[in-house]
Order: sequence, then C-alpha cells, then structure tokens
Amino acid sequence: MANPTYRADPPEARRLVTLDDGVTLVFHRPSGLTHVLAPPAPELLAALGEGDADIAILIERLRAAYDLAEDDLEAALAARLAELETAGLVWRR
Repeated sequence: MANPTYRADPPEARRLVTLDDGVTLVFHRPSGLTHVLAPPAPELLAALGEGDADIAILIERLRAAYDLAEDDLEAALAARLAELETAGLVWRR
C-alpha cells in the first residue's frame, strides 16, 4: 500500500493564537470550531500549509525548520496526524 498523502486547509482558513505555555488555540474557519493543540500539531499544520505531503516529505519540511531527534519520527508524526485527522484539521488524499 502506498504511503498516504495528507492535506489541510490553507493557512488563511485558520487563526492561531499561541499562549504562554506553548499551547496553541486554532480557530478553524470552515467548521467554526476552536481546537487546543500542543506541539508538534501546530507545526504539522504549518508544514502542510506548504502543500500536500506524505510523512517523509513532512519530516523533510520539519527538519528544515527544527532540530529533530532521530527517534522514530514516522510513528510519532503518524500518531499526531491521526489526531489532527480526527479533529477535522487534516485529511488523507
């Protein structure tokens, strides 16, 4: 089976406010819902704002901006993407 490609609404469809403790509030304009996200969920949304991507491409985008540990990034990102998908902020193509 091919790796799934993920997509999100464009950045202008979201309003983000980061609080002092690192938590980010995301108002999703299309649904009218506000979500409370912890890192790395907002960073994943930003990376998907550059265009649709599979996990390998997302890792490349995130590595360009952040110093990522060499742990099992694919599994960790897959879990975060599943959470974002459940929240309706990300979907698979």
